[in-house]
Amino acid sequence: MPALAINVALAGVGNCASSLVQGIAHYSNGGANEAIGLSRWDMGGYRPKDIRIVAAFDVDPRKVGLDVADAIFAPPNCTTTFCTHVAPTGAIVAMGPVLDGVSAHMLEAPPERSFRIADLPQPSLREAAELLRRAETQVLVNYLPVGSEQAAAFYAEAALRAGAAFVNAMPVFIASDPGWARRFAEARLPLIGDDIKAQLGATILHRTLADLFARRGVRLDRTYQLNTGGNTDFLNMLNRDRLKSKKRSKTEAVQAAAEHRLDSDDIHVGPSDYVAWQKDNKVAFVRLEGRLFGGVPMNIELRLSVEDSPNSAGVAIDMIRAARIALDRGIGGVLAGPSAAWCKHPPAQLRDEEAEAAIEAFLRGGSPHATH
Repeated sequence: MPALAINVALAGVGNCASSLVQGIAHYSNGGANEAIGLSRWDMGGYRPKDIRIVAAFDVDPRKVGLDVADAIFAPPNCTTTFCTHVAPTGAIVAMGPVLDGVSAHMLEAPPERSFRIADLPQPSLREAAELLRRAETQVLVNYLPVGSEQAAAFYAEAALRAGAAFVNAMPVFIASDPGWARRFAEARLPLIGDDIKAQLGATILHRTLADLFARRGVRLDRTYQLNTGGNTDFLNMLNRDRLKSKKRSKTEAVQAAAEHRLDSDDIHVGPSDYVAWQKDNKVAFVRLEGRLFGGVPMNIELRLSVEDSPNSAGVAIDMIRAARIALDRGIGGVLAGPSAAWCKHPPAQLRDEEAEAAIEAFLRGGSPHATH
C-alpha cells in the first residue's frame, strides 16, 4: 500500500496554485462527498486529501512570508474563491529567484493586477534545493509565468538536487527537452510536462473537434483559436516575446489531433488579448473550416467561457498523484503516458483516447514510458 501523504512544493503561488490548494481543501472536506470535477477519486491509492503543501516559492512581497493558505488569496490573484475553509498548511512562502520570471512591463501595471518584487535576498540554487530537502518534498510543481525560461530551469535543477519529481505545468520545454529527460531518468526521478491541459479548456475542445473532423472524413482546411482573459497570465503575455513557447505548445496540441498538418498560414492558436475586467475568466473563440462530401464547405464556430485556474487544478492533482506513484515504483524520466494525457506539449503526442489508455495501463502497473 502507498504511503498516505504526497509532499508537494509550489514554484509560484498564483491563481493556478490558489485553485489547487483550494481544491485540496475542498475535496478533503465537504467536497469529499461529491467528486465532481475529478476524473478519478482514487489514483493508485492516493486521494486529493493525501496531497500536502510543504513548501512554496514566490517573489511578490504580498505573498512571501505568509502561510500558503493565506498567500493564495493575496493580490494580484483574482481567481474565484470556491473554498473558504483552507486550513493553514504550515508551509511559509519563501523568496524565490526573479531571473526572467517577471517581465518589465508587469511592473508598470497597477499593483492590484500585476506582480511586484520583494526587496529580499534571492536564494541560490543550493539554498532552494536545501529548502526542498528540509521540507521532504516529493513533487515540485512549476507554476511560473509564461516565458520564464531561466527560472523554470532553476527549479528543474533544484528538483533534481533535492531528489523530487518535477511537474511542469507551464510552457517552457523541460520534459520535451532530451537533455532534461535524460537527467531525470538517470536520477530515477519522474518528470511530467510540458504545459498543463485544462480539464475542459480551449485546447482539449479544439483537439476534440479536429479529431472529430478526421474521424468523420471531413477535410480540415483552416482553423483558429483566439483567447482573452484578465489574469496575470494574460497580462504577462502582452509581451509577445514571452509567447513563443506558449503559442508553439498550443498549436502543436491541435496539429497533433488533426488528420494532416495544416500549413502555418492556415492555423492560429494562442492568447490574443488582455481584458482586465475578465479577471480569471477566459473566453475562447474557436473556428474550424472544412469540406464535407463532394467538397461542399462547412464551418463550426463556438465560444467557450471558463474560470481559467480551477479548470486546470483537477488535472494538476492527477499529475501530482501520477508522479508520486512513479516515485513509489522507483521509475524515473519522462512519464510519457501521463504527459501526453495531461499536457499540451509532451515529448510524444498521442490522440486523446490513446493517452487515456496509456494512463489506465500505467495505473494497472504498466510502464509509464509506453506511448501506445
